[in-house]
Amino acid sequence: MRILLVRSMGIFLLKLYFLLIGMLGWVAVMGQHSWDRADGIRDDSQQWFEADNPMFEYMGRIDQSDPKAPRFWNPGVVVRFRFGGPLCRIVLHDQVPDDKIHNWVLIFVGGELGVYRVKLRGQTDTITVWGNGRAWMDGESLKSQVQTSSWSMKPDPHGNHLVTICKATEGIGWTGFEGVYTDALLPAPALPDRKIEFIGNSITCGFGNDSKDIPCGQGEWFDQSNAWMSYGPLTARALNAQWHLTAVSGIGLIHSCCGMTITMPEVFDRLDNRGNQGSWDFTRYQPDVVTVCLGQNDGIQDSATFCGAYVRFVAHLRQIYPAAQIVLLTSPMGNAELTLQLERYLPAVAAASHDARISSFYFSKQWTNGCSGHPDIKEDLEISRELTGYLKGVMRW
Repeated sequence: MRILLVRSMGIFLLKLYFLLIGMLGWVAVMGQHSWDRADGIRDDSQQWFEADNPMFEYMGRIDQSDPKAPRFWNPGVVVRFRFGGPLCRIVLHDQVPDDKIHNWVLIFVGGELGVYRVKLRGQTDTITVWGNGRAWMDGESLKSQVQTSSWSMKPDPHGNHLVTICKATEGIGWTGFEGVYTDALLPAPALPDRKIEFIGNSITCGFGNDSKDIPCGQGEWFDQSNAWMSYGPLTARALNAQWHLTAVSGIGLIHSCCGMTITMPEVFDRLDNRGNQGSWDFTRYQPDVVTVCLGQNDGIQDSATFCGAYVRFVAHLRQIYPAAQIVLLTSPMGNAELTLQLERYLPAVAAASHDARISSFYFSKQWTNGCSGHPDIKEDLEISRELTGYLKGVMRW
């Protein structure tokens, strides 16, 4: 009896040994098959979703002449989608002018579960984001940072993760979106019905407002730009509205700075405002409100010349946006002399336009704590609060 018991126990232990070996081998094979890199990129089990998939949501002036390869130059352009599964891989392209100029983008995972401000590194970059908010690029874990967004959402209990991509830099070259690898692509929440367009210069671009990654005076001139946190998108999100930023650093109404040969009226109709190329189809976006923040780079100008040019530009805006409220803004960077000039000129432009839906708004102070005397993020929030309060009243929002 004892011999039989020992023999039975030995057979049981032997079977258990081979079972464990088999399970370990299966786990090793599966792990090697599905997750063969530290950043979680899958081998072959994910689906490829191209940029023309209707589940992707776009906002901004975007060249979609090739629907599978959309490109965008202007700051603040947004791509949104949801994915199902543990992760997705985002494929972005960068024009890389002069073989060295790289755009910055912001990537939000699950609202603000993970927030990344990333400088693109090559002509093609793949950024891996996880549903838990983590992100990887070139095998390197990215560091999440705090931003502000009233579009924030709690993680989806069903494992469907919202991703928002925003172009942080202006038209230093185009950024392209090719698509994503993931288990399932799902529609993003619908964009708001309200629409705003913000026309302006470097202040509207968000130039110099974010020096967390690279201090002021270091790197390239655009490395401290964060369009997501400029006053326009902050205002739009506070009002639950879409936004377009039609803005170029250094640009003016009749005179631009820094050797720039273009002015806003000359390039406003362009797809790429800074590069003065491509034609934008205004039927694709009809804003409820248009704000114009020009004059900082013009400086002190003759009233007849400046106001005459402004009246003509506003007439053009009215032609393409027949139903919009148009608001003329003083400069948030303006010193006392420039501010006083704009406070005299802007109501004169509105009156000369003979249009009840054109008004002017004066900011309360000067904001200059960012790079090169521009507003920083904290000040952009203050600027946004003032403009938000005014637009709420005039639009009854």
